[in-house]
Amino acid sequence: MRSLLSICDIKYEIPEILELATKFKEGKINEKPLEDKTLAMIFQKSSTRTRVSFEVGMNELGGNAIFLSNNDIQMGRGEPIADTAKVLSRYVHGIMIRALEHEDVVEFSKESDVPIISGLTNLEHPCQALADMLTVKEYFKNFNGKFTYVGDGNNVCNSLLLICACIGMNIAVASPEGYEPDKDIIKKANKIAKENNSYVVITNDVEVAVKNASVVYTDVWVSMGDEKEQGKRKKALKKYQVNQKLMELANQDAIFMHCLPAIRGEEVSGEVIDGPQSAVIDQAENRLHAQKAVLYYFLK
Repeated sequence: MRSLLSICDIKYEIPEILELATKFKEGKINEKPLEDKTLAMIFQKSSTRTRVSFEVGMNELGGNAIFLSNNDIQMGRGEPIADTAKVLSRYVHGIMIRALEHEDVVEFSKESDVPIISGLTNLEHPCQALADMLTVKEYFKNFNGKFTYVGDGNNVCNSLLLICACIGMNIAVASPEGYEPDKDIIKKANKIAKENNSYVVITNDVEVAVKNASVVYTDVWVSMGDEKEQGKRKKALKKYQVNQKLMELANQDAIFMHCLPAIRGEEVSGEVIDGPQSAVIDQAENRLHAQKAVLYYFLK
């Protein structure tokens, strides 16, 4: 039994999962491989794309999905994670959890007898990264270009570092001092990238990072749980907005990506996210196809 807590858990299977996602999107897999199987979906954080894509994905694969907020289960009232994991394992065939703390998902996985899929933690967002690479593959047919992430080095950024390293795509991250990606993630990504003849660049210089990029990606400045730092974060990240002037430093055929939700006028200007280079809606759609591939891979 395997679980998906980090991109590193599928280090060698990423091409296979992306190919599965493409087949689902193109309608080349029509059977119901997860018929009579049930996925429990635990949400400690609110969600639009993660919830809907997993729920619709399970339905389209012939299975069932049960939505469980923190208020719906006893874990939200103090029941030990181990007890919840062991009991749910007797009821369902897999568990997707969108958690506040990465350590909670790791513990859930240790105590569970069924696969655990991370729908986001404070450290990583592997399912988002898979959908993102599916989008890059669709636009460019390969991963030969330069992927640039601009802004807060958060959970999404961490997973993008790892997935780019795993598939051999060069990645540059531009963040202000104090907002760089996780140090252990950077170390892992550098090691994997070296094995795949690609590079990882971490810089405070946004123009250096964006120059000659094929993809320019950003995320909100204030993620869920960081609201108390709102003023501080906006001040620190002000110079890291993705606007048309910045996009002009990237390749002419570069695309703009954002995991959504987006705040126009903060991390991205309206003319970029709503402009001709924006791939954000295709990217959001691909959450469904990537999720179906993950569900097929881990639950079938």
